[in-house]
Amino acid sequence: METIAPLAIHGGEKTVGRSFPWPVFDESEVEAVADLVRSGRWGDPDCADTVETFEKEFAAYCGARYAVSCVNGSVSLRLALIACGVRPGDEVIVPPYTFIATASVVLEVNCVPVFVDIDPDTYNLDPKAVEAAITDKTRVIIPVHFAGQSCDMDALMDLAHRNGLKVIEDAAHAHGAEYRGRKLGSIGDVGSFSFQSSKNLTAGEGGIVVTNDEALYRMMASLRNVGRMEGGQWYDHFNPGCNYRITQMQAVLLSRQLTRLEKQTRVRDANGRYLGALLDGIDGITPLTRGHGETLHCYHLFIFRYEASQFGQLPKRKFVEMLGAEGVPCSAGYPHPLYKQPLFQNKNFMCYAIPETVDYTGVYCPVAERACLDEAVWIFQNALLGTREDMESFAEAIRKIQRYVTA
Repeated sequence: METIAPLAIHGGEKTVGRSFPWPVFDESEVEAVADLVRSGRWGDPDCADTVETFEKEFAAYCGARYAVSCVNGSVSLRLALIACGVRPGDEVIVPPYTFIATASVVLEVNCVPVFVDIDPDTYNLDPKAVEAAITDKTRVIIPVHFAGQSCDMDALMDLAHRNGLKVIEDAAHAHGAEYRGRKLGSIGDVGSFSFQSSKNLTAGEGGIVVTNDEALYRMMASLRNVGRMEGGQWYDHFNPGCNYRITQMQAVLLSRQLTRLEKQTRVRDANGRYLGALLDGIDGITPLTRGHGETLHCYHLFIFRYEASQFGQLPKRKFVEMLGAEGVPCSAGYPHPLYKQPLFQNKNFMCYAIPETVDYTGVYCPVAERACLDEAVWIFQNALLGTREDMESFAEAIRKIQRYVTA
């Protein structure tokens, strides 16, 4: 009879014997920040060249004409929405399987989030569901390139053009990823990125928008800088903006980190392909699929669908707890779709323009529901910077759990 190794959660040896530190840096980042500190030019508006340099570098990397940095990814979405001309009561299409900010910023600009279900193979917006949700009040579509997997941008841009809509790419997970050879964030009217601590490009916090539209760029730059406009005086304020500027220290750190991004992205892409092939051979484990137009996947998350019936009916959250104990950096993801958050269920909007008829208690997106409750398991991006042997150990950890719970 085969001896079944005890799980790490029960005191057995871990399958994965190393950690995966994040962020990755060396003395070049330390010295770059130290040099800035020594200069004494920390945040004087007349010494903004460090920020401007990073903005130009990031725009060029994305293949966009313009970039405007700001304090975080949530604010970057807010700047984009306002610049795109939304008005109180307008509808904005968003997915229910994403971070709260994608939808909450819609409320902040007095617009109505419309939740549209996701594709079961990618967990990105389903273009057919988007088309069915468009009304005469729809103004913007916000596709989220979830986990670094590109949305079906051809279909979504076609829908937008046919209906006179703006597209704001939420690329908070998608630094460096590509769709048909184009960097994500550069395809829609605006691309929004986050530099929060878990992101593939990080300075701890921060955000940025990129665009090829000069009018959108000028408006977002004004909103980011207390409503000032290029050519105006320091105390001239033309738009209802705020001080959403990042610091010189964040900018110099991001410039250094950007030099690492392309190589890291290609490592994640290769490891994601390899891990996907390994997991395809395990009953009850189905990686989200590729082949939907992505030419470079940055794997901010590696996601697979978990089937409890192949693991002795072990609940997903218990499986994830066991997998984490084996040394795999992982999560069960969101506990429920966004529309089930108390914010939406209780209509705690604090907005004057959301119609009383708006009611999220009856919203039901079956694919998102299954992903949250039963299916989705995340492996974090720092783990995808490991070796092929690490990917093999992740797969072995899953097989080890399966052997144990089905013995």
